[in-house]
Order: sequence, then C-alpha cells, then structure tokens
Amino acid sequence: MSSKLYETHLNAIQSFDPVLSDLLVKEKQRQMNGLELIPSENLVSQAVLEAMGSVATNKYAEGYPGKRYYGGNEFIDQIEQLAIDRAKQLFGAEHVNVQPNSGSPANMAVYFALMQPGDTFMGMRLDMGGHLTHGHPVNFSGKLYKCIQYPVDPKTELLDYDLIRKMALEHKPKILLSGFTAYPRVIDFKIFREIADEVGAICMADIAHIAGLCAVNVHENPVPYFDVVTTTTHKTLRGPRSAIIMCKEKFGAAIDKAIFPGLQGGPHEHIIAGKAVAFKEALQPEFKNYAQQIVKNAKTLADELTSLGLRLVTGGTDNHLLLVDLTSKGISGKEAEHALDSIGIYVNKNAIPYDSRKPFDPSGIRLGTPVLTTRGMKESEMKEVARLIVKALDLHKDSEKLKTVQSEVLELCQQFPFYK
Repeated sequence: MSSKLYETHLNAIQSFDPVLSDLLVKEKQRQMNGLELIPSENLVSQAVLEAMGSVATNKYAEGYPGKRYYGGNEFIDQIEQLAIDRAKQLFGAEHVNVQPNSGSPANMAVYFALMQPGDTFMGMRLDMGGHLTHGHPVNFSGKLYKCIQYPVDPKTELLDYDLIRKMALEHKPKILLSGFTAYPRVIDFKIFREIADEVGAICMADIAHIAGLCAVNVHENPVPYFDVVTTTTHKTLRGPRSAIIMCKEKFGAAIDKAIFPGLQGGPHEHIIAGKAVAFKEALQPEFKNYAQQIVKNAKTLADELTSLGLRLVTGGTDNHLLLVDLTSKGISGKEAEHALDSIGIYVNKNAIPYDSRKPFDPSGIRLGTPVLTTRGMKESEMKEVARLIVKALDLHKDSEKLKTVQSEVLELCQQFPFYK
C-alpha cells in the first residue's frame, strides 16, 4: 500500500446530516494534518472502508457459516468463510473465529471457554506493559479469575523468563498468557511454550499489537504451535477495529460456543467483510515490506530520540513501539501528551516500569510507527519526527513558540497524503 490518495465518499451524509458530515471531515483533516504516533492505530485502505460501509451491515447472522438461526445468509456465509480461510492462510491457524467485536471480548471468550471462575492464570502486569484483560484487578479478568501477574526485570526492563518459569511452577496456572500493549522488545514465544508444557498450562498469546509483524514473520508467529492466539485486526494488521481468535482444532468448538451464544448475538458481518479485505492485503508480497519498514522506522525513531537526550525503556525497540521515560525532562506524560497534541503530534501518556507517578499522569509516553509507515514515511522522516518531538517538549510551556513547530509538522504531513 502506498501513500496514494484515497477518497472517502460522504455525499449522502453531507446531504442528510451536515453536522455529522462536518465532524467527520474535521476528523479526516486531523488525521491527515498530524503525525499519528499512537502505536495501536493505523489507516485502513479505501477497500476496507468500503467493505465496512457495505450492505453486509443489514444482515443478521446469528450462528456460524452453514448453521445460522436466520434465513437469507447464503452470501454472508461465503463472506465469513472467506475471512476465516484467509486468516488461516495468513497465520497458519487450524481454527479461526472471526466474530469477536474487539480484543477484550476475544480474550474474555477464551477465558470463558477454557477456565472456570476462580481458576488461576498468568499474565503480564498492566504497569509493566500488559493489558487490562491480562488480569488487572479492575477488569473482569482480575475479578473473575485468580491472576498471577509477572513483572519485568527492574534493571533491564525486559521479560525475566526465569522468574516467569518460577512463578508458573509455583502457581500452576490453567492458562499462561504472553502479550503486551507497551513492551518494545520481541517475545520469546518458544520459552513460553516450554514453560506452559512444563506446568501443564494452556499456552495463549495476545498478539494484538504485533499481529501484522507476526503474519509475515517480521516477529515470530506463535500461532502454529500455541494453543490459542487472540489479536485485534487493526494496529499493525491494518484492518477494521475488531478481533479474531485462532486456536488448535481441539479448542475450536468451546471457543465458538463462548463467542456465540456465550457472549455475542449477531456478528457484525460488514466488519467481517472488512477483515476479509485486510487479510487479503496482508497476504500480498508488499505487506512484508510494509511490516519491515515499520520496524526500521521504529528503530530509527528510537535511535534519534536517544541521541537527542531522551531515555527509552529497555534502551530501544525491536518492534513497532517505543516507550519514552520523560523523568529527566522534568515533564510528565500527561503534560507531554497535551503539548504534543496541541501541535498535531499524537501520542499517549503511559506508565513506565516501576513508575513512581500515578497512572493518569505517568512518567512516560508511548510512540509507534504503523500510521506514519502507512503514509509512506521512512528513516529520514523518522529523524525529523524525533527532532520535532524533542523541540516541542523543550518548548512545552511556550505556546507561541510551539506554533512554529506546528507549522513544521503540517509541512511534513502535506508531503505524505493518504485520504483526499
């Protein structure tokens, strides 16, 4: 996918609902006139947009292909099966459920299918880079199940596989979960598989952030040898905001029942159509080039930020994201997010491992390169982006001088259009 112009058709909305139309246009302009560095976001193709806005949204299709509770699903069955078959081919999966509406319910379905309330599982701590659904106490995963959460090493900020093994041997979890939302290094999935086998646990991965990298082996793909793998379909996979579950065939029936009728009713077949498009895009040879460029861009951005005086958690990145510790700058993550947001550089405040600050105003910011790579930016632009970020942070208390940085941001963005 190149940075060619894609036209979004809003004629009917413009005619019927100009207030909403105006807001959508403004959002499109915000995306095009800013540097989107939130690592969980991406820009979908015109083809994906069209699939999501198609007549498939009109059809109720409770059940699964060939076994529906409504009539008239002849073509919907073919659409959903197409998405399933393409996901299997893309990831090397035995069984795929394409109906989960998003990542959290996908994880919920796996837990409901393979555990009973009160069972023990292991996941990564939220403040170390894990996700809410990996066992945080405020989330259903921490309320319904006994979750043992592993940290990262306090010195290296890396996963401590010896500690994870020790904890698994002690607690004997039903599920051993690997995956993250803010961990900038590769995961050694083979070690997780070994530990799971050693303690008799179901081996599960949540690859929501790195799915696009895993699909083309830019990051190791755990799907062929893990029991269960969940992922969102946006982020690095560059599809609709949704999710899928991939698993060994022996777990397929239980997971399908957990999704429907366990958690959901009629699946969103227009979004499933969008997934089918995105999976076909990811099966094209150029998608691997895209995934490789994401990592090259992230590494360049990390190196340049480091050379400009910022400390990165773990010292760098192996994937699409990086975590910046702003402690030495004397600015909080919240302040940094607001300052950068004001000039069209979009990041999110984020805790760093063993953060002394509160979650709503942590010490770090999280950056990622999927969107800028989709727009066609490469290493030279990443160096410029790093310079603009550091310049804005240095000027965060001077709104007038920040405006000069904003003009530089806009100038860079205009060189890489995507949506018309």
